[in-house]
Amino acid sequence: MTIKAGESVVVALQAANRDPAHFPEPDQLDLTRLGAVHTAFGHGVRHCVGAPLARVEARIAMGALLDRFPGLRLDADPGTLTRNTSMIMNGLSALPVRLR
Repeated sequence: MTIKAGESVVVALQAANRDPAHFPEPDQLDLTRLGAVHTAFGHGVRHCVGAPLARVEARIAMGALLDRFPGLRLDADPGTLTRNTSMIMNGLSALPVRLR
């Protein structure tokens, strides 16, 4: 795509790894998806220096949550979940879960 001088470019992190031309089901969560590149912490010289700490914190928090609530399950039909319409964050408006 050619971007002409003076044109605006909007970078949207929530669109990362969701290109239907590259991924067969871009909106489906697939933790084993090949070819996906993590973009939330930047890249190269602009890579976030706190990224390793954030990853460790997330690993500890998720581990503690699953240890505390081993029966944690989705408490809704996946087809009823709705997404936020934000230009800043990609995610669900709510995620009902059953703890036990």
